[in-house]
This record gives sequence, C-alpha cells and structure tokens, in this order.
Amino acid sequence: MEKVIHFGKNFIKRFDQADVTGLSAQLAYFFLLSLFPFLLFLVTLLGYLPIEDHSIIDILSTYLPADVIQMIESNLTQLVNNRSGGLLSVGIIGTIWSASNGMNAITKSFNRAYGVEEDRSFILARVIAIGLTLGMIVVIAVALLLPVFGKVIGEQFFAIFNLSDDFLKSWNMFRWVISSVIFFIVFFVLYMLAPHVKVSARHAVWGTLFATIAWQIVSLGFSFYVNMLGNYSATYGSLGTVIILMIWFYLSGIIINTGGVLNAFMQEREH
Repeated sequence: MEKVIHFGKNFIKRFDQADVTGLSAQLAYFFLLSLFPFLLFLVTLLGYLPIEDHSIIDILSTYLPADVIQMIESNLTQLVNNRSGGLLSVGIIGTIWSASNGMNAITKSFNRAYGVEEDRSFILARVIAIGLTLGMIVVIAVALLLPVFGKVIGEQFFAIFNLSDDFLKSWNMFRWVISSVIFFIVFFVLYMLAPHVKVSARHAVWGTLFATIAWQIVSLGFSFYVNMLGNYSATYGSLGTVIILMIWFYLSGIIINTGGVLNAFMQEREH
C-alpha cells in the first residue's frame, strides 16, 4: 500500500509539472478550431464515395451528447448543400493548419512530461506537426469509416452465404473492436513520435492503453450525463452546446496528455 501511495504522489507531481490541465485547455481550443474544417473535408470527400452522409453522424452520436450532434448535423447539412472541390481544398488546409497547432500543444505537453526542451527549429517542428497531423487524419478517417464499410461488408457476406442473424450481430460487435484497435494505433504512434525524446515501445503501451480505454469510457459517460442530467442550455443559453463541446474536448485533451505523462513516468522509473 505504501508503494501505491508513493507512486500516486510522484505521478501527481509529474502531472502538475507537465501542466496537463493548462495545455489541455489550449488543446481543446485547437480541437474546436479544427473540428468543422475536418468535418468539411470528410463530408466533402464522402461525396465521392458510395457512403451516405448521415453515417458519420451515426458514429459520432455514440460518443457525443445529443445537443452537440444536433449542432454538428445542422452545420453539416449546410456544408453538404454547398459541397464542391474548392471546399475540399479549403477543408484540407484548414484542418491541417488548425490541427497541427493542436499537435504542437501535445508535443509541448509531452516534452514537459519527459523534462526535455524543444530545440528543433520552428520550420522543422511545424513540418513534424503537420506530418503527424496528416497521419492522424488518415487513421481517424479510417476509424470513422470502418464501421460504415464493415456494415456493408457484413451485409454482403450475410446475403451471399445466407448466414444467421447471430453472425451479423457478432460482426457488428467485431467492427467496434477494430475501431478500438485503430484508436489504440493512433495513440501509440502519437506517444512514440510526438515527444522530442526516444520513447520505448514498452513504455508507450501504458499511456496508449490508458488513453484508448479512458477516452471511450469518459466520452460515453459524459454523453450519458449531458443527455440525462446536464442542462447547460438553462445556464448558458444558445452557447450551451458549444460549452458542452469544449468540455468534451478538454476532457479528451486531459486524457491524451495524461497518457503522455504516464509514459514518461514509467520510463523514468526504470532509469
């Protein structure tokens, strides 16, 4: 028990030194800025694929409160009605630039967790941030689209081989397992490449497992709370939905940064 208390005290100290709460607020701001450019890019891209637009809403509704989904859906409807190749280009540029700012905030937090200084030039740091951003966008897009493609694939197998309803239910569950695996890969790559220090894979796994599990549990729990108990509109009026979205982004930022602190802490314990 004494070891657990000692571990907890040291971890909290490292958590405070990394300024997780402050940098998570910064991260939430950049998440908000990049949300609609990313959705603009994703929905415009879907226009060139045999996938219905509401599929993205169905996936997001698993993790986000109903008020936020309604706001996103109304904005996406306007974007879809004005879809064009030019919007795709604007969406790509806006997403990359805004999200790369968020990536810089993540890198800053990780560097503080590892106790290292960022000595890379502004241009190199920006190139690395953009590279990581592009990789994250691709993987997140795949994670969002996989359930859609998986449903189509499962239904095709179901029809061709005349499989039972139990198979289709098992397949639907398997698709969400795959999505979790993809989120695991996203966090693992982030924890390995973002800090300006060599990170051991066996140490990065700790934060990756934490972030993958905690993000899904917190998102589902927060969504349930807002839908069932929270009434932000009564307090904040029309800004209530934006406040909810910012809180969710803030919680997501804390989880991501805490995973980085956990990795740094576990790596330091072996030295």
